[in-house]
Amino acid sequence: MDASDSAKKNVRVSIFNQTYTVSASGKPEDTEALAHQIDDLMTSIARRAGNLDSTRTAVLACLHLADRLRTAEEELTSLRRSIDHKTKDFVLLLDRAFDGESGS
Repeated sequence: MDASDSAKKNVRVSIFNQTYTVSASGKPEDTEALAHQIDDLMTSIARRAGNLDSTRTAVLACLHLADRLRTAEEELTSLRRSIDHKTKDFVLLLDRAFDGESGS
Protein backbone atom coordinates (compact mmCIF):
# COMPACT_ATOMS: atom_id res chain seq x y z
CA MET A 1 0.00 0.00 0.00
CA ASP A 2 1.49 3.33 -1.00
CA ALA A 3 1.09 6.59 0.88
CA SER A 4 -1.80 7.79 -1.31
CA ASP A 5 -3.87 4.71 -0.37
CA SER A 6 -3.59 5.42 3.37
CA ALA A 7 -4.55 9.12 3.08
CA LYS A 8 -8.14 9.93 3.98
CA LYS A 9 -10.32 11.01 1.08
CA ASN A 10 -13.83 12.43 1.06
CA VAL A 11 -16.20 10.18 -0.85
CA ARG A 12 -19.81 11.10 -1.62
CA VAL A 13 -22.20 8.18 -1.42
CA SER A 14 -25.95 7.72 -1.51
CA ILE A 15 -27.65 5.31 0.88
CA PHE A 16 -31.41 4.95 1.09
CA ASN A 17 -32.05 8.24 -0.71
CA GLN A 18 -29.67 10.19 1.52
CA THR A 19 -26.31 11.59 0.41
CA TYR A 20 -23.34 11.32 2.76
CA THR A 21 -19.78 12.54 2.55
CA VAL A 22 -17.56 9.89 4.10
CA SER A 23 -13.90 10.34 4.99
CA ALA A 24 -12.31 7.04 4.02
CA SER A 25 -8.87 5.61 3.48
CA GLY A 26 -8.17 3.35 0.55
CA LYS A 27 -9.81 3.42 -2.83
CA PRO A 28 -12.94 5.57 -3.18
CA GLU A 29 -14.43 2.80 -5.36
CA ASP A 30 -14.32 0.41 -2.39
CA THR A 31 -16.29 2.83 -0.21
CA GLU A 32 -18.74 3.45 -3.05
CA ALA A 33 -19.22 -0.30 -3.53
CA LEU A 34 -19.90 -0.81 0.19
CA ALA A 35 -22.39 2.06 0.19
CA HIS A 36 -24.11 0.51 -2.82
CA GLN A 37 -24.40 -2.83 -1.01
CA ILE A 38 -25.88 -1.13 2.06
CA ASP A 39 -28.30 0.82 -0.15
CA ASP A 40 -29.39 -2.41 -1.87
CA LEU A 41 -29.85 -4.14 1.51
CA MET A 42 -31.90 -1.32 3.00
CA THR A 43 -34.03 -1.03 -0.15
CA SER A 44 -34.67 -4.77 -0.08
CA ILE A 45 -35.64 -4.67 3.61
CA ALA A 46 -37.96 -1.70 3.07
CA ARG A 47 -39.62 -3.43 0.12
CA ARG A 48 -40.24 -6.63 2.08
CA ALA A 49 -41.18 -5.05 5.41
CA GLY A 50 -43.58 -2.50 4.04
CA ASN A 51 -44.11 0.82 5.71
CA LEU A 52 -40.92 1.26 7.78
CA ASP A 53 -39.19 4.53 8.50
CA SER A 54 -35.52 4.89 7.62
CA THR A 55 -34.34 4.40 11.20
CA ARG A 56 -36.10 1.05 11.60
CA THR A 57 -34.87 -0.01 8.17
CA ALA A 58 -31.31 0.90 9.18
CA VAL A 59 -31.63 -1.05 12.44
CA LEU A 60 -32.85 -4.14 10.58
CA ALA A 61 -29.97 -3.75 8.11
CA CYS A 62 -27.53 -3.56 11.04
CA LEU A 63 -29.03 -6.71 12.57
CA HIS A 64 -28.70 -8.49 9.24
CA LEU A 65 -25.07 -7.41 8.87
CA ALA A 66 -24.29 -8.31 12.50
CA ASP A 67 -25.69 -11.80 11.87
CA ARG A 68 -23.54 -12.15 8.74
CA LEU A 69 -20.48 -10.98 10.70
CA ARG A 70 -21.16 -13.46 13.51
CA THR A 71 -21.55 -16.28 11.00
CA ALA A 72 -18.30 -15.30 9.27
CA GLU A 73 -16.48 -15.12 12.63
CA GLU A 74 -17.78 -18.59 13.58
CA GLU A 75 -16.67 -19.99 10.22
CA LEU A 76 -13.24 -18.38 10.66
CA THR A 77 -12.89 -19.87 14.14
CA SER A 78 -13.86 -23.28 12.77
CA LEU A 79 -11.36 -22.97 9.92
CA ARG A 80 -8.60 -21.95 12.34
CA ARG A 81 -9.34 -25.00 14.51
CA SER A 82 -9.29 -27.23 11.44
CA ILE A 83 -5.98 -25.77 10.29
CA ASP A 84 -4.49 -26.18 13.78
CA HIS A 85 -5.63 -29.81 13.86
CA LYS A 86 -4.30 -30.55 10.38
CA THR A 87 -1.02 -28.79 11.20
CA LYS A 88 -0.54 -30.97 14.28
CA ASP A 89 -1.34 -34.08 12.23
CA PHE A 90 1.12 -32.99 9.55
CA VAL A 91 3.86 -32.36 12.14
CA LEU A 92 3.29 -35.85 13.58
CA LEU A 93 3.52 -37.39 10.12
CA LEU A 94 6.72 -35.50 9.40
CA ASP A 95 8.18 -36.53 12.75
CA ARG A 96 7.37 -40.18 12.00
CA ALA A 97 8.85 -39.91 8.52
CA PHE A 98 12.08 -38.39 9.78
CA ASP A 99 12.27 -40.88 12.66
CA GLY A 100 11.87 -43.70 10.13
CA GLU A 101 14.69 -42.31 7.97
CA SER A 102 17.07 -41.93 10.89
CA GLY A 103 16.31 -45.43 12.14
CA SER A 104 17.31 -47.05 8.82
